[in-house]
Formats: sequence, structure tokens, C-alpha cells
Amino acid sequence: MRKFRLKSYIYAALIANAVIFILMCTFSLNAEMRENFPIMNYESMFSVLDLLVRGTYIIFAAVLLARLVVEEFRSKSITVLFMYPINRKKLMAAKLLVIILFIFLADVLTNLVVGLGFYIFNQFASVITEPLTLFLVVKTLVTIIMSAVATSFLSLIPLYFGMRKHSVAATIVSSFLVVMIVCQTVDGFSLYSIVAIPVGMALLGAAIAYLSIRNVERDDVLN
Repeated sequence: MRKFRLKSYIYAALIANAVIFILMCTFSLNAEMRENFPIMNYESMFSVLDLLVRGTYIIFAAVLLARLVVEEFRSKSITVLFMYPINRKKLMAAKLLVIILFIFLADVLTNLVVGLGFYIFNQFASVITEPLTLFLVVKTLVTIIMSAVATSFLSLIPLYFGMRKHSVAATIVSSFLVVMIVCQTVDGFSLYSIVAIPVGMALLGAAIAYLSIRNVERDDVLN
């Protein structure tokens, strides 16, 4: 964590929070944008917020994967790390665990912070007139945690494309393809709302993470 200066990514996440909050306020006040992002009640507001957060941090995860994993294989600097008397699988698993935990925490905190910020904003703008109930708060918290778990694992999918040719560009571009699949909505319907889709993609991401480190003890990274 010290080596890759994750503090800079924390600052970037804070900036992302601010941008998402501004977008949420803009969507709620602009009539044309509200047609594409309907924010009619708190439930729809939290749904739109989760969509924005999910797309942001899937791409964010791809940047971390490119920096912490793919770039080190591409530049062969990973060989220095592998000289330490530590199991290679554990080293790679630690890298991926850092990314998974970072995305999970960032996803949850962004939803909570921006959601609270929008609630305060709504007290002055009165965009949503219905009250925020305790039942909806509890339901939303459960949804946020489940969505964050799925997002943190499915965000590993770009690793497969990046590790094939040790390409940073392929890692980033493939993350946009994942976002197109899990963040696209049509008349309020999203593939992500089908439970099997995020669960399946999360399992796929976990499988890709395992396959990427399975043979690392035998692989010669200099080839």
C-alpha cells in the first residue's frame, strides 16, 4: 500500500464523490435529464446513485488493476517482488485483496455520503416530496452492501483481458464494456436488477482472480 501510494487514490475517490453528488443534484433539477434518470422518490434516487457509483468504481478498479498488477508484469518489475521469500500466490492474492476491499469500502461510503448529502440538499430544493422512511433506509443499506460486494468482485473481470497480453489499455477498455453491461438501463430496467446477473459476474470475477494467480509459482514472468 505504501509502494503504490494509495492515498492518491483515496483523494481521487473523494473527487469522484463530489462529482457524483453534483451529477445527482443536476439530474434532479434538470427536466430533460430527469427523463433519462428519473428521480421521483427516494427509492429511485438511491437506484440512480447506485448505478453511478457502480460504473465509477468498476473503472476505478480497472485503473488499480492496471497499476498494481498488469503494469508490473508488463514492465517485468514483478520479478523483484517475487525475489522475496514469500509465496507468490500470497503476494498476488494480497494485491487483489487490496483492490477488492478498496472498491467495496469506496462503493459503500460513496453511496452513504452522497445519499446523505442529497437528502440534505433535498431539504432545501424539495425535489422529492415524500418522506424518507426507516424501512426504506434499512432496505437501501442492505442493497448497498450486497451491490458493493458484487461490484468489488465483478470489477476483477478486466484483469482477464489485461493479463492476456499484459496490456494496460485492454484492462481499462474492458472495464468500460463491463460498465455497459451492468449499468445500462431501459425505461428504469437494468440487467443488474436480475439477481443472477450481478451474482454470476461476481463469481466470474472471483474465478478470473483465481486463474490469474493459480500458476504464478510456475510461470516465468520474463517470457
